[in-house]
Amino acid sequence: MKHDRAIPPPMTIPGWRILTSDAGRLWATRERPFTTPQMKAGAERTVDGDDVDELVAAVAAQEARAEAVSR
Repeated sequence: MKHDRAIPPPMTIPGWRILTSDAGRLWATRERPFTTPQMKAGAERTVDGDDVDELVAAVAAQEARAEAVSR
């Protein structure tokens, strides 16, 4: 299968697993679930992005939501 988008080099985000879909889209799934209060505050365990920068921003947003509940 040929893709129009280049697959980025392997990357890591501590605590998250990074996947590339067949269509070349990037996904990240948190290795440990968020707590129930964190999820009720909107923290999502799986996020996606068109590129590395977008994916990193999506992960950071989820971690910030979770952290806000933990304070």
